[in-house]
Amino acid sequence: MITNNPSLTPAALTPDIKKLWEASAPKILSIDASEVPGSATPVFTVNGRYTARGWTEWTQGFVYGSAILQFDATGDERFLQIGRDRTRERMAHHITHIGVHDHGFNNVSTYGNLLRLMVEGRIPHDPREKDFYEMALKCTGAVQAARWAESAAGGGYIYSFNGPHSLFADTIRSLRALAVSHKLGHVLMGEKDLKISLLGRLLQHARTTADFAVFYGEGRDAYDLRGRVAHESVFNRNDGSYRCPNSQQGFSPFTTWTRGLAWIMLGYPEQLEWIATLPDSELTGFGGRAEVEAMLLRPALASCDFYTENTPTDGIPYWDTGAPLLYRIPDFLNQPARIENDFEPVDSSAAAIAAQGLLRLGRYLQGRGDARGDRYWQAGLATAKTVLSEPYLATDPNHQGLILHSIYHRPNGWDHIPAGSKIPRGESSMWGDYHARELALYIQRLAENKPYYTFFGGV
Repeated sequence: MITNNPSLTPAALTPDIKKLWEASAPKILSIDASEVPGSATPVFTVNGRYTARGWTEWTQGFVYGSAILQFDATGDERFLQIGRDRTRERMAHHITHIGVHDHGFNNVSTYGNLLRLMVEGRIPHDPREKDFYEMALKCTGAVQAARWAESAAGGGYIYSFNGPHSLFADTIRSLRALAVSHKLGHVLMGEKDLKISLLGRLLQHARTTADFAVFYGEGRDAYDLRGRVAHESVFNRNDGSYRCPNSQQGFSPFTTWTRGLAWIMLGYPEQLEWIATLPDSELTGFGGRAEVEAMLLRPALASCDFYTENTPTDGIPYWDTGAPLLYRIPDFLNQPARIENDFEPVDSSAAAIAAQGLLRLGRYLQGRGDARGDRYWQAGLATAKTVLSEPYLATDPNHQGLILHSIYHRPNGWDHIPAGSKIPRGESSMWGDYHARELALYIQRLAENKPYYTFFGGV
């Protein structure tokens, strides 16, 4: 269980965050210098150098989004130029990519961050450039929403790259694309000029994910622990009925892959923050504000509770809470995560994502006078303190990764195992590095009383 430190504040993390940005800068420059246009996107490191894995190009937005965040945090215009130029040159195909569920990752991290900076006055206002970003964001939300499968329960979901039968927990964070597109006044046009609400599809996907990917201790199966998350939910495409949980990157359908858990932890609080900006009239047709917020809050609370209860004291989880050899690590939940062990790897990327989810949920509850918010807030700061510091922060300038000890796909054996070790460790992932930067920027802005950082800040 995570050990909270009540005295920890955003300001107290300022030295760690400053060190992170100092370590981050040469890594972004190194990756940009070594990237070949048109080649496969950097995904994870092997011996400290970023390599590609041809599955889908779901990490390219994190590459260029990292440069944009670096500029946001430091004001160094070299990184603005990299982020802006590479987005314009290399990201267009992601806007109309009909084969993936990752639009929120790729396009909100790039076009969305650039639009936000312009609206905040951080970069010069250029009407044509602003129109360019807005058009990209309008299109990406509609394209993502079109990847749609109906469910027997009367709703539906954005299906994963596995096909129309498959809902991934990850996709909760691609709802950002629909939210931004909706806020910009866009809709998905269907047959006979049918106008399909992006807000409607966002809420339907969020509800389907909440109902089937997240468990609540209500006896759905023999392993129904409150807050447990299934990476994949499988539906019968003949009638849209739910069939079973599954896992692509976790140990089993009945254990919790911690990065999938982290996506849920962050995705729902972000949507709660966004829904709070909408007028009541927009939510009337979906049951009203109280019903919508309750639907989003339930999985946020359950998943964040599960994480805090099933993670070692320093906030860094092992790659799956049911990994088969965890029992070989004595009392593993009541001590800091053991990076060097012979049995199961930790996953720092899950911690980088989860910490932001804990912080956003904590702040959301605090803003409503809910005393539970303090607990999540402090757990988020405790986790951030660990993941943004050594031995997780990679200060070696020759290592292109920023956050060490990330795991990509343990079942497929894609992660590098260094000489002398029995498990993967010591490497980084593009999503882990990006989300650590996002986490650092989030806390830094709070410490400096800067505008609150959200994915919808530009709209």
